[in-house]
Amino acid sequence: MKENTRIRSVLKAINHYLVFFLLAAFVITCCMLLFLSVFSHSIDITFTENDVQLAAMLTFWNVVLLSFLFTVIDTVRRKITVDMPVKRIIEAAQQIMQGDFSVRIPSENKLSTDEKFQEVIECFNKMAEELGSVETLRTDFIANVSHEMKTPLSVMHNYGTLLQSPDLTDEKRIEYAKGVTDSSRKLADMMSNILKLNRLENQQIFPKVAEFDLGEQLCECLLQYENVWEKENIEIETEIEEDVKVRADSELLGLVWNNLFSNAFKFTSSGGKVFVSLSVEDNYAVVKVRDTGCGMTPEVGAHIFEKFYQGDNSRAVQGNGLGLALVKRVIVIVGGEIGVESEVGKGSTFTVKIGL
Repeated sequence: MKENTRIRSVLKAINHYLVFFLLAAFVITCCMLLFLSVFSHSIDITFTENDVQLAAMLTFWNVVLLSFLFTVIDTVRRKITVDMPVKRIIEAAQQIMQGDFSVRIPSENKLSTDEKFQEVIECFNKMAEELGSVETLRTDFIANVSHEMKTPLSVMHNYGTLLQSPDLTDEKRIEYAKGVTDSSRKLADMMSNILKLNRLENQQIFPKVAEFDLGEQLCECLLQYENVWEKENIEIETEIEEDVKVRADSELLGLVWNNLFSNAFKFTSSGGKVFVSLSVEDNYAVVKVRDTGCGMTPEVGAHIFEKFYQGDNSRAVQGNGLGLALVKRVIVIVGGEIGVESEVGKGSTFTVKIGL
C-alpha cells in the first residue's frame, strides 16, 4: 500500500514537471524567437549556425532549470495550501466515522490557504457540532425510554406473578388485574406519545389549516375532564370570549389543550381550582390555563418542555414527561408561542398565543 502511494507520488511529480517544462519551453521559445528577430533586424546582424545552436542549448537548459524550480515551488505551495488542510479534514472525518463527534478542525491561516478551504472547515465543524447534539439527544432518548418502560413493565410483572397465586380472593385478583391494566395503559400511552412526537419532530405531520371557533374547542376539550373535576371536587372557572376564530390545525391544537388540562387537574389537589380563559390581545388569541396546584420552582420551569422531564417525582407515576414536549412542538409548528409562570405552593399558569 505504501509502495503504491510512493509510486503515485513520483508519477504525479513527473507529470507536474512535464507540464511546467512544456509550458516554459513554449513561452521562452516564442519570446526568444521574437527577441532575436526584432534584434537582428534592428542592428542588421545575421546570426550564424553556431550562434543559433548555442542560443538553443542555453534556452533548453534554462527551460529545464526553470521547470524544476516551478515544480518545487508548486509542490511546496500545494503541500501548504492544499495537502495539509485536506489531511486535517480527512483525519477529522475518520474520527467522526469512529463515533467521536467532539472533533473540531482549527481555522487555517487565510494567507496560506484558499478561502474555500476555510468555508469547508467551518461547515465541517458545524456539521460535527450538530451530529454531536443529535447523538447526545439519541442517547438520552434511548436511556429515558428504557427507564420509563422499565417501571410499568416491572409493575405488570409483579402483579402478573401475584395473579398466579391459587388462593387469591376476588378482591385481590381485581386489584392486581387493575394494576396490570393501568400499567399497560400507561405503556401504551407512552408509546403513542413517542410516535406522535417523533412524527412531529421529523415533519411527518403536516398541519391541516382551517378556520374554527377556538372557544368551542376549548369547551369541548374541558368537558372531557368533567368526571375528573367532579371526583376530585375541583372548582372550574372559565372566562372565554365568544366568536374567536383562528386558522390552524384543530387536531394538533386539541393535543395542546388536552395536555394542559390534564396537567392542571393532575397537579391540583382536591378542593382546588382550575381557571381557563380565552381573549384577544394584539391580533393574538390568548389562552391561559391556571391551576392552584403545587406549582414549581424556576429551575423546574426551565426544563418542563424537555422530553421525559418530570419536575415532581411524586406525581411521575401519572405521566411520562412527554406531554409538554408534544405541546411545545405543536405550538412551534402552528407558529404560536407558549410560556409558563409558576410559584411553589400557589400553582402554575400556562399562556398560549396563536395568531389570528
